[in-house]
Amino acid sequence: MEIISSYNLIIEVSLIIIFSFFFNGISKRTNIPAVLMLIVLGVVLQYGLKFAKVGEMNFFPILELLGIVGLIMIVLEAALELELKREKLMPILKSMAVALIGLVASAWIAALILYQFIPTMTMQSAWLYATPLSILSSAIIIPSVTGLKENKKEFHIYESTFSDIIGIMMFYFLTGKLNPAEDSGVIGFTGNLILTIVIALVASYAIIMIFQHIKGNVKLFLLIAVLLLLYAVGKKMHLSSLIIILIFGLVIANMKLFFQGKLVKYLDFKKAHHIYHELHTITAETAFVVRTFFFVIFGLTIAITSLFNLNVALISTLIILSIYAIRYVLLLIFVGKDVIPQLFIAPRGLITVLLFYAIPVEAQIAEFNQGILLFVIIGTSLIMTFAMIYDKRRSTKAIDLAKSRKVGSVSWKAPTID
Repeated sequence: MEIISSYNLIIEVSLIIIFSFFFNGISKRTNIPAVLMLIVLGVVLQYGLKFAKVGEMNFFPILELLGIVGLIMIVLEAALELELKREKLMPILKSMAVALIGLVASAWIAALILYQFIPTMTMQSAWLYATPLSILSSAIIIPSVTGLKENKKEFHIYESTFSDIIGIMMFYFLTGKLNPAEDSGVIGFTGNLILTIVIALVASYAIIMIFQHIKGNVKLFLLIAVLLLLYAVGKKMHLSSLIIILIFGLVIANMKLFFQGKLVKYLDFKKAHHIYHELHTITAETAFVVRTFFFVIFGLTIAITSLFNLNVALISTLIILSIYAIRYVLLLIFVGKDVIPQLFIAPRGLITVLLFYAIPVEAQIAEFNQGILLFVIIGTSLIMTFAMIYDKRRSTKAIDLAKSRKVGSVSWKAPTID
């Protein structure tokens, strides 16, 4: 029987999406990230293909494409949910500080660990390998924190989104250092960032003003195509393209804030809000599908046996411990003593995998075992799972205790004196 044929592919793709839907349901009940279940499904399919004696297949081009589109959709989905209000300025700044300092500190410690334990590792390559391992996964965090209190949920959405964007900028800044002829330095990097923000704002205003006047029902995928085009062209121009996506999402989600003064007359709020509402739905659906296939294909490509390598386990464990040690200190400083479950919500995922495969050939180290990548992803995801389960049980006990006290106070009556 041919496994790779038209009708078989339709069946396989459909079944994977159905499984992913059920995984999401299981995730909501158990707090086990759906991503882990998708990776396991990919590993099962990997061994299934080997059993069926299907030849070696190169999944990397598909994985890379899905990773890029998934990243865009996830950041856009997060941006569409963020409200920019004066009272939210401090939470935004705090989450940005935790994301930035946590990223740099985690990458620095991870680079030192890799440099120490891998003999042929240079410090420059160590930083390039450490950066993907230090970026939070919004692909895992955003769907997982829906049950938390509003302030904690918003903190994680902001933090993971900032971590993605800053992490990608940092990674490509480091890759630029590999080629001195193309390295523009800190000043050039800052100028690039300012140019990106200006282009993003101009493009966002233009897209909203144009699309609100487009008649017909088939325009949302046209809008997504425009955003993908802006992202790809921005990458070709060496801009921080993800900022374009983030700013567009923030502008359309906060139109009344961005369209003020003379700009108000150019906005048909009713039509633009309708576009926002439909875009929110289609972005969430697209992110779900892309995320599903990305992690299943990642499961198809990994060597699960590398997890049982002692050196891999030692390096990965040290990196994981450093992640939570740094995070604990930062949360105490910026958030306060109530750091559960925020401390343990620090999984690695889509960005980690995507950037790992983007490490330039001249910086790649043959002795680096990909099992470290897998170990850190699975380890941080499992730790987050246990923390979320603990927090859910703690919240349930607190609610039950409050109810029992309320019932007790109502049922108690003062004794009467005859």
